[in-house]
Amino acid sequence: MYEGAVQELIDELGRLPGIGPKSAQRIAFHILDADAEDMTRLAASIQLVKEKVKFCEICFNISEQEICAICRDERRDGTKICIVEESKDVMAIERTRAFGGKYHVLGGSINPLAGIGPEQLHIRELVTRLADESITELILATDPNLEGEATAVYLVRALAPLGIRITRLASGLPVGGDLEYADEVTLARAFEGRRTAGSSASNARRPAPAAEDAEASGKAENAPSKAPATEPKLFRAVDPAKTPKAGDGSPSHPVVPEMDNHRSR
Repeated sequence: MYEGAVQELIDELGRLPGIGPKSAQRIAFHILDADAEDMTRLAASIQLVKEKVKFCEICFNISEQEICAICRDERRDGTKICIVEESKDVMAIERTRAFGGKYHVLGGSINPLAGIGPEQLHIRELVTRLADESITELILATDPNLEGEATAVYLVRALAPLGIRITRLASGLPVGGDLEYADEVTLARAFEGRRTAGSSASNARRPAPAAEDAEASGKAENAPSKAPATEPKLFRAVDPAKTPKAGDGSPSHPVVPEMDNHRSR
């Protein structure tokens, strides 16, 4: 235990997420050893971000204005809304450049152990946004963990009666990973979300058209019946009276009957 301001700084740093007592102590001593001007700029940046940064009135993403830049951008597809937990998830999706719609930030996930329920999230505001009939799809991009899955299930049940298409981000094997290190849930979802490799037209077996099958079966039924073809006899029947008997000097092995001469005709 340290005295005075040092221990107070360590306690405040220890309240930050992901920072334990040892890390808080190292950061506190780094602040003490660092240049005073650098730490003054750090303190000013913390104060400025608390004063200027707010949440967007539409999607609840962080912004310095009443409406964020994504919601103000008229070039984005307003018919699709991607639902995420935190503002950092918006930046992660934006880096991929794979989504051109708009977002809705819930502000967390359902976690009963932490006292976070649907009432603490921006779900009611999401329902208000869905009154716009131009919205045709909701993309659930919550984290693939217990809390994220619970939030996704709740949203599906709550929003399904609205008749809007609801999709979920696929989950499975990461690029560059190994099967032996994948957990059971991830591997099972990879099997569930498998897709066709290559051209589906070349891989699929094409069954005969139904019309051709019906026509062929009709012709077969209407065709005149023919007498079954008689199979050619390959061997001549052997008379038992002429069969060689044992002990008369004839060979002991069976005698092969003579072959019909119909092939030579």
